[in-house]
Amino acid sequence: MNANNNAIKLHPSWLEQIGTEFEKPYMLELKKFLVAEKHAGKIIFPAGSLIFNALNSTPFEKVKVVILGQDPYHGPGQAHGLCFSVLPGVAFPPSLQNIFKELQQSLNIPFPQHGCLQGWAEQGVLLLNATLTVEQARAGAHQGRGWEVFTDAVIHALNDKREHIVFILWGSYAQKKGHFIDGNRHRVLKSPHPSPLSAHRGFFGNGHFVEANNYLQNRGLTPIDWSYLPLPN
Repeated sequence: MNANNNAIKLHPSWLEQIGTEFEKPYMLELKKFLVAEKHAGKIIFPAGSLIFNALNSTPFEKVKVVILGQDPYHGPGQAHGLCFSVLPGVAFPPSLQNIFKELQQSLNIPFPQHGCLQGWAEQGVLLLNATLTVEQARAGAHQGRGWEVFTDAVIHALNDKREHIVFILWGSYAQKKGHFIDGNRHRVLKSPHPSPLSAHRGFFGNGHFVEANNYLQNRGLTPIDWSYLPLPN
């Protein structure tokens, strides 16, 4: 899992902030685990080149909004390194459908033709899962292996060294993970998760997309165009 490995490239802005994590014992153990899983014939998502897609798509100094997810999707062709996002041609998972419903209700944005959120990432929305890999058909298979420590380091760097970021925490897992975020330096938005089990308990109508943009604009920052979802190159 060396950041200088040819198979894994990390944006220089993130290397500067968290590059030392790759030499820590937990990360070396995580690398051993992933190598062993691959040697055992396990199928791991996303592809190695996309594990750090969230960080590579949204450089450290460009982050305006952070949306925290939990695990990558564990079905073939779904995960590509951005939480909640799927590649074009893949059916919308239920949580993503509900995200688009909330956008439709709150901002009158019609459902897009695809579920790839790369356009958000390139505007400054860090779409970060807590765990960056998963085994096919085994949700949560790579939890507790070290990824959570790594992604905590990502959040700590943003919390401590940046100001005026909107952190969107949907569901108890994300809220627990983001418990240390400084609400005086940043805006923290919380609601139930968009999953079908909880969306009707307060995700729908939470107004987070509107509130995030209001916060950014009030600080002289360009808001996110939530309708901007072009097909990736």
